[in-house]
Amino acid sequence: MQNLKTHYHPEVQTLENKSIFTRLSTRSITVQGNNILLLYTERYEDYSLPGGGLDLDEDKREGMMRELSEETGAKDIRNIKAFGVYEEYRPWHKPDYDVQHMISYCYTCDISKELGASKMEDYETKNGMKAVWINIHEAIKHNKETMATSDKKGMSIERETFLLKLIAENLI
Repeated sequence: MQNLKTHYHPEVQTLENKSIFTRLSTRSITVQGNNILLLYTERYEDYSLPGGGLDLDEDKREGMMRELSEETGAKDIRNIKAFGVYEEYRPWHKPDYDVQHMISYCYTCDISKELGASKMEDYETKNGMKAVWINIHEAIKHNKETMATSDKKGMSIERETFLLKLIAENLI
């Protein structure tokens, strides 16, 4: 799968003499016209692609379908195609490692327009996360405003906004 970008968080100045924890994840890209299926998270005031961490030895496509279904209630997931990989190095704020190396495998797919019930994890529900179909250009504009003005923004908003721009340029 092609590397879309490797991003270093500003707090990660060097990887030399650092202990690194690698986390594999997937991201789902589902578009219908100019609309894209995203997750809006109230806590961080941002839009993001559905996705999350892979279980140990889990197949990437199976993990993508699992995460997409759990977070959005997506049904009839089909036509899965590789879009690319986004790599990032970010601070790890736990004592066991210095840096998290996040590798996000991004896939496009088709689903039914109607969504079923989601099965969010407790922290996702507490963060006010919900699945929404939204015009991709509105989502990009919103995320840019959040990056410029909000003190609530999370570490993933740069990745998500980069990917949304790439999707708008290549798929919309």
